[in-house]
Amino acid sequence: MKLRPAVLLACLSMPLMTARADHGNLASFNELTGRWYGVAKTTVLNESVDVSWAPDGSVLLYVLQTAEGKRLMKIDPATGRSEPAVEGSPEFKDFRAGEKGGVFLETAEGWRKAEGNRLSEAEPPQGPPRRDERRRPRRDDGEQRGGNRQHVAWKSPDGRWEVSLQEGAVKLKDTKDGKERELARKDDAGEFRSEPVWAPDSSRFAMWKEKDVEERIVHYIESSPKDQLQPKHFTREYPKPGDEIDTRAPWVFFTGNEEAIAADESLIANPFECRQLEWRKDSKRLTFEFVERGFGKHNIIEIDSAARKQRVLVREESDTFVFVYGNSFRRDLNDGDEILWMSERDGWKHLYLLNGSDGSTKRQLTKGEWIVREVVDVDEQNREVLLKISGCYKGQDPYYIHYARVSIDTGKLVPLTEADGTHDRFERAPGGKYYVCRWSRVDSAPVTELRKWEDGSLVATLAKADDSKLRATGWPLPEPFVAKDRDGKFDIHGIICRPPDFDPAKKYPVIENIYAGPQDSFVPKAWNPWMMPKHEIAVHGFIVVQIDGKGTANRSKEFHHFCYKNLKDAGFPDRIAWLKAAAAKYPQLDLERVGIFGGSAGGQNALGAMLFHGDFYKAAVADCGCHDNRMDKIWWNEQWMDWPVGPEYADNSNVTHARNLQGALLLTVGEVDTNVDPSSTYQVINALIAADKDFEFLPMTGRNHGSGEERYAQRRRVDFFKAHLGSAR
Repeated sequence: MKLRPAVLLACLSMPLMTARADHGNLASFNELTGRWYGVAKTTVLNESVDVSWAPDGSVLLYVLQTAEGKRLMKIDPATGRSEPAVEGSPEFKDFRAGEKGGVFLETAEGWRKAEGNRLSEAEPPQGPPRRDERRRPRRDDGEQRGGNRQHVAWKSPDGRWEVSLQEGAVKLKDTKDGKERELARKDDAGEFRSEPVWAPDSSRFAMWKEKDVEERIVHYIESSPKDQLQPKHFTREYPKPGDEIDTRAPWVFFTGNEEAIAADESLIANPFECRQLEWRKDSKRLTFEFVERGFGKHNIIEIDSAARKQRVLVREESDTFVFVYGNSFRRDLNDGDEILWMSERDGWKHLYLLNGSDGSTKRQLTKGEWIVREVVDVDEQNREVLLKISGCYKGQDPYYIHYARVSIDTGKLVPLTEADGTHDRFERAPGGKYYVCRWSRVDSAPVTELRKWEDGSLVATLAKADDSKLRATGWPLPEPFVAKDRDGKFDIHGIICRPPDFDPAKKYPVIENIYAGPQDSFVPKAWNPWMMPKHEIAVHGFIVVQIDGKGTANRSKEFHHFCYKNLKDAGFPDRIAWLKAAAAKYPQLDLERVGIFGGSAGGQNALGAMLFHGDFYKAAVADCGCHDNRMDKIWWNEQWMDWPVGPEYADNSNVTHARNLQGALLLTVGEVDTNVDPSSTYQVINALIAADKDFEFLPMTGRNHGSGEERYAQRRRVDFFKAHLGSAR
């Protein structure tokens, strides 16, 4: 039978019409997302309360938000009695408490002092210093490595001696007689570059001898630069697991005729980092920290330059890993007679007081099945330490942050917070007798309290956030949910975010937002009605969850170290058990339609879900994933996967297991991602092609790390999940 031209044309056009994509709905995506964002951001009065302490701590000023506007209050912490701080309702941008309860306001005309109902021009008292942002310790611990430090001179504390670097040689000059001598020269083992660390009595100094290697270079092509037509090429130094790295070790030089002392190589074998040179006041003992490659050791090394002996003073070693850049803390007290030291040696992250003469434990300052999250402050004069802790209250979420102080002399712990929530915005009064702190939960608005330092007792509740207008909108707050892990041993904690038009009579596709990187825990604990990027998905008709499974941090050592050489596990059996328990309680979760997404390590996890648990997860969006840990940055991956690079690296690689892909997959990556080498994604693509697997790929041109959270990529992610998981039904 012959088809007429018109019929043939119609037959050919039908599949083309069916395959046409729905282009250009970013505007409607933004409109719907923005509309619900506005609802979630409905004003909640007193979410955050600004405060100012009088310099002597006798008065606290704070601002309350009311329906009529801001209201400045003052409270006497000794009595807990509060009252308006000024007469009337003057407009102000900022405020400060002065001596004897004086009130200073920054108005449109400048700073004024409030006296009765009058405002007179006055300079305000100096505000409190701002705390520096907490940063991850750099590998060089802030000391300059490398670079040209030649022809630079440094004088000794007493001014007599001058050290200089000249053409690779360390020179010492006696300014008393002008004589100069050479102490050392560069050789195949390295070169002296850094600034000398002088002993207090000027009799000797220490310097790093550094050996540089040619570091790996990652190449980038920016295909569509904004300032020119042709592509741009640039490079970044980017050491990867197993690479040879720069190393350094300390030497001790003397102003007398003694022979220089090099660090004992047997004590610092296979270094990842040596750092923090410090002399004791006796000018004989020098200490520094040694971090072993693979992170199995983090030790303090002592060089007794008088006895010419070296030893491990403090030994922190593990068969798995020591989380140096997350769990470590050290503070030397009394010229090193004592050392405050953080350790997981009893299975939980706790603070110890060590004997500085031999490294033995004088006192375990904190103890129990809970952890120290952070040392906030050390008061050497009063011999106490302010801590952030978590897991200390049975029956509460073990991730909630609380504050406590502990005595260095007795180990007595005084809890400073107790509310069933996570705490922040801790601010202590001058003089230290009182403090302000705020607590909240994901489903409970913030409460700001004034408490006593002595015993943590409550003086007054300054404000309870008023979320009545938000709740009146019907906006569904995230819900915490807890279930047992794969073995029924550990509690697994997560949250559930429902769509704003949630209908309990329907079943919804479920999307997991995953990040299983072992450096932290990631499920939000504090009040935040709009949680990016979960709500960017939830408002489009999905139930979105986030879970912390085994292998993530801030629990016991057993819970955390499950990740060791085992990143592909990512806690998936725990996550699946949690989801099944949640669906048993809330049948609106449709576990026949489960998707997953994540970025960076979460991108690795999201794809891993489809490779190792494709019978449960049906669709995944993986952004900028470190899919093969041999391709990613050196410190993050050797921290969990160890060194030298062993067969575990290949076994944990998504590239190795690409042939196991089930379900639908969308990969995204920034073209110029300088955090995770984009080739990590491209090598997965290569393996998927070789395995004849179907998938979608969205390269984000000119974008860096995390470009999957740009609006266009977010829209594509929602469209992808709708296409493969459907909507509520």
